[in-house]
Amino acid sequence: MKKHRLIPILLLKNGWLVQSKEFSRHQNLGNPTTAVQRISEWGSDELIYLDISKNEEYDIRRNDQNYPNRQSFLEIIEDVSKVTFMPITVGGKIEKLEDIEKRLKLGADKISINTKSLNDIGFIEKSSREFGSQCIVVSVDVKISDNNYFVYDHRHSCLTKLNVLNFSKEVENMGAGEILLNSVDRDGLGSGYDIKLLNLIANHVKIPVIACGGVGEWHHFQEALENTKVDAVAAANIFHFRDQSVYLAKKYLYETNMQVRKPDLLSIN
Repeated sequence: MKKHRLIPILLLKNGWLVQSKEFSRHQNLGNPTTAVQRISEWGSDELIYLDISKNEEYDIRRNDQNYPNRQSFLEIIEDVSKVTFMPITVGGKIEKLEDIEKRLKLGADKISINTKSLNDIGFIEKSSREFGSQCIVVSVDVKISDNNYFVYDHRHSCLTKLNVLNFSKEVENMGAGEILLNSVDRDGLGSGYDIKLLNLIANHVKIPVIACGGVGEWHHFQEALENTKVDAVAAANIFHFRDQSVYLAKKYLYETNMQVRKPDLLSIN
C-alpha cells in the first residue's frame, strides 16, 4: 500500500526562518539552514521550503548566528541543499521558467508555484511541459468568505474571486503534479486541519493533495489521514519547538497504524 508522507514546511522571510499565524504575524526563529539539517536528521520524508519575503532583503545583519549573511534566496537554497538528505520543494518568487531552472540546478527537487498561477494559469502548463509534472507543485492558499472557500493571494494580502474547487481542477488540467492546500484561517492556530476543505479538493482531483494549515497536535495528522483522501500531511509551526519533532510525529502515526514509513533517525557523522 502506498505510504503517506509527513512533510515539514519552513518559511523564510527576509533571511530569517519564521513562525506564521494567519498569514499576518511572523516570529523570527533563527537562521535559514539549522532547522533544515535537524529536520533531515530526524528522518523527514520531504521538506517544503517557502520564501514569503515581499522584497529582496535577505541579509539578516547578524554575525552571531553561525551562518554567513546572504544577499539572495538563491544563495540560501544552495546552502540548504548542502545540509539535507531529503527531497526539497522550493517556492517563492517564481515568475518565469528560468527561475525554476535556477532553483533545480541549486538542489531543489520540486518547485512550488503560488502567485504566478493566479496571474497566469498557463504558466503551470509551460512549467510541467518543460520540467515534468512531477516537479511542479501548485500552492493554493484558501480563505473562507460568506461560507464559501476562495483562493487567497498571499503576495497582495487579498482574497480573490476564484472558487477553490474550480481553481484546483484547472490547476490539475494545466499539468500540476501536486496541490499544496493551505487554510489561511487555520494558519498557526493549532486547532486542526479544515477537514471539509481537504475533502472538497481531494475528492475531486486525481493528483496528490498535501494538507496544510492548523496542526497543533500529532493526532491532527491522524485525523486528516483517516478522514480524507489527502496524499500527504504537512505543517510548519509544530515542528519548531520540540527536539526530534519529525521523528516523534512519524512514530505516533506509525504506532497508530497509519500508512507511513517507519520512523528513523539518521546517524550523521
